[in-house]
Amino acid sequence: MARILVVDDEVGIRELLSEILYDEGHTVDLAENAAAARTLRNQHRPDVVLLDIWMPDTDGVTLLKEWASQGLLDMPVIMMSGHATIDTAVEATRIGATDFLEKPITMTRLLKTIASALDRGRAGPKPVAQPVTAIRSSSPPPSYVQPPILTTGSDYGRAPIGASSAAESLAEMGQVGGGDTRPRQPLHELSLDLPLREARDAFERVYFEHHLAREGGSMTRVADKTGLERTHLYRKLKQLGIELSRKRSL
Repeated sequence: MARILVVDDEVGIRELLSEILYDEGHTVDLAENAAAARTLRNQHRPDVVLLDIWMPDTDGVTLLKEWASQGLLDMPVIMMSGHATIDTAVEATRIGATDFLEKPITMTRLLKTIASALDRGRAGPKPVAQPVTAIRSSSPPPSYVQPPILTTGSDYGRAPIGASSAAESLAEMGQVGGGDTRPRQPLHELSLDLPLREARDAFERVYFEHHLAREGGSMTRVADKTGLERTHLYRKLKQLGIELSRKRSL
């Protein structure tokens, strides 16, 4: 198994990736920004790095260039983004990235890409950059922009993430326990003065509770309405502290 460094400023994304990779038997180091990534890279050389492009301090491409200029790009680096253009992806591969994962990332695609990167790492660096495919073209933000409001929910895990034991156990239970006792706010009462993460979480709680009530608690219909795989929906509701009773339908 491998040591994998995950670099992403979104805590929900880091936790989801680490859970999947731990289930696969890998050792996982988590960095919330470029500074933490530098420290972890120096402490333990990873076998593979999953590196997000859009981060608030130093973006992933800049960090990739830094490692390349310092002779530290001796491990496969897989770039991740939901906002990058083809030009950005091509630039990253020219610098030395071995692959590019577009968010939302399916579990199958994630594991396949990591396996391929590990094979390349064992074979040594290749002089020719690999082609980048299946990237939606979009205009990059002029400066750092926080991913969309449902990033940790809708920007991830449309894949059969239910293959992981944690998600399977949640699906079998038919509920998410350990609920949050915080009072729920009507949408019009949400404060725009909150930090972005707190405001997003508050909105998402209102959003999912609205759809749960509207669909009579049917997880299948809520998953369809929100565009999430049902197993990933369980994870999202658990993260937000939304309890599901056993009486609710799946």
